[in-house]
Amino acid sequence: MRKGKGPICLFSRPTLRPSRSKVSLIEGRGANMAARWRFWCVSVTMVVALLIVCDVPSASAQRKKEMVLSEKVSQLMEWTNKRPVIRMNGDKFRRLVKAPPRNYSVIVMFTALQLHRQCVVCKQADEEFQILANSWRYSSAFTNRIFFAMVDFDEGSDVFQMLNMNSAPTFINFPAKGKPKRGDTYELQVRGFSAEQIARWIADRTDVNIRVIRPPNYAGPLMLGLLLAVIGGLVYLRRSNMEFLFNKTGWAFAALCFVLAMTSGQMWNHIRGPPYAHKNPHTGHVNYIHGSSQAQFVAETHIVLLFNGGVTLGMVLLCGAATSDMDIGKRKIMCVAGIGLVVLFFSWMLSIFRSKYHGYPYSFLMS
Repeated sequence: MRKGKGPICLFSRPTLRPSRSKVSLIEGRGANMAARWRFWCVSVTMVVALLIVCDVPSASAQRKKEMVLSEKVSQLMEWTNKRPVIRMNGDKFRRLVKAPPRNYSVIVMFTALQLHRQCVVCKQADEEFQILANSWRYSSAFTNRIFFAMVDFDEGSDVFQMLNMNSAPTFINFPAKGKPKRGDTYELQVRGFSAEQIARWIADRTDVNIRVIRPPNYAGPLMLGLLLAVIGGLVYLRRSNMEFLFNKTGWAFAALCFVLAMTSGQMWNHIRGPPYAHKNPHTGHVNYIHGSSQAQFVAETHIVLLFNGGVTLGMVLLCGAATSDMDIGKRKIMCVAGIGLVVLFFSWMLSIFRSKYHGYPYSFLMS
């Protein structure tokens, strides 16, 4: 221990001072790190600013899109409350049906209802379409998912040209998303235009089930009541002699009329509701026989009923000629008339069959 001085630590080292070159190196590294930090801060700031700037127009466009959609839905709902089937011209069709945005489906009937068009089928289809639209409008399940509209040729001929459409009536579903596909065009010639058939097609395309409610039709009950009254009157007048109830000819005639009505396709007409006939809008030619084996017209069933009746009458005459007690001359006339009726009407019946079943190889006289 030295005199006058403090103790000396055996493990202490002398203080080292960095050289100038090392100090410069450390300061340079710090400056580089600060520059990099400033670069990354500026970059992140610019990216965030760009995102904000880009997001503002997209948000504004989204709000504008929602406003346009809300206005369209409100307009359609207002018109539907006044009239279930909305009449549209070219401008309304392009703005409310074709132009986006749209979150609803529109079932559009393209038709020609003016008198000078002479489209009987269009009027019948319009009645069924109105029944269907009213059933949807006044049902408890009514929403803004689907609307019904109509475009008349004389009010929207530009729409017909835009869609390359040359026939009426035609039903097309314009879905909420995308363009109409092949199945979105209703097969009128196959299904008919009854409200029930169109409702099934709508359920397939939109998943919206519509229960068709028809207005009360008192024609059936009135006819049934009239028939019962006539029968009751006859029974009352003939109450002393009830032999007419056991008349074989009367019961046979009634049964024959029922069989002819059923075999001609009347029940199919009642279920499917086909048009009476079809008029070509270009040539004006009226078709009474449907060209497909999968469908028929009402007029076609009447023609078939007439032909079946002619064949039946011919067979009755032939049976009468064979079993009658009349003189031989009258029996010959009945036989010739019966053969003529059978040959003539059966030939016409076969010609209808050949026109519907293309490629059928057999024919008979005029068929």
